[in-house]
Amino acid sequence: MNINKYLDFNKAPKSAEQNVNDVSRISVGAAIRGDFSSASDIRVDGSVDGTLFSEGKVVVGESASLSGKLFCTNVDFWGKMDGDIYVRDVLSLKSSAIVNGNIRVRKIQIEMGAQINGSFKMIDEQEYEQLAATIVGKAPAPAPPPAVKSAPSEPAEPAAPNAS
Repeated sequence: MNINKYLDFNKAPKSAEQNVNDVSRISVGAAIRGDFSSASDIRVDGSVDGTLFSEGKVVVGESASLSGKLFCTNVDFWGKMDGDIYVRDVLSLKSSAIVNGNIRVRKIQIEMGAQINGSFKMIDEQEYEQLAATIVGKAPAPAPPPAVKSAPSEPAEPAAPNAS
């Protein structure tokens, strides 16, 4: 998902020089209030109060605490979430995970001991894109308009004589 189409970040596309293994880290003791977006993977061990977006994988450590919304392609989740989780592909809830909120995901793996207190729905990638667009309050990019076929033109009628 290209989150930049939903947010007003004027960020340049990834260049060949960027490492595909780059990870944004929110360390223990760090707190973010507001929205956080990354084109790369994210590792969270601190706290986030707001919306967290990743075009890649998110790892939520045991000491992490999130409240708000989480959007990502894949997630390994050990921490606590008070809010909604939207995953394009795979959500892996580990034994220490606690989720108080709704989950929308394509595939899920749940270890014994993980807690889910909320609703749960399986979605496909298209639904994920629609939810992401709806949640951030902007419509997804419109589909190109269908090609318009012009009607065959008829010969022009002769102009009427000018009566003066």
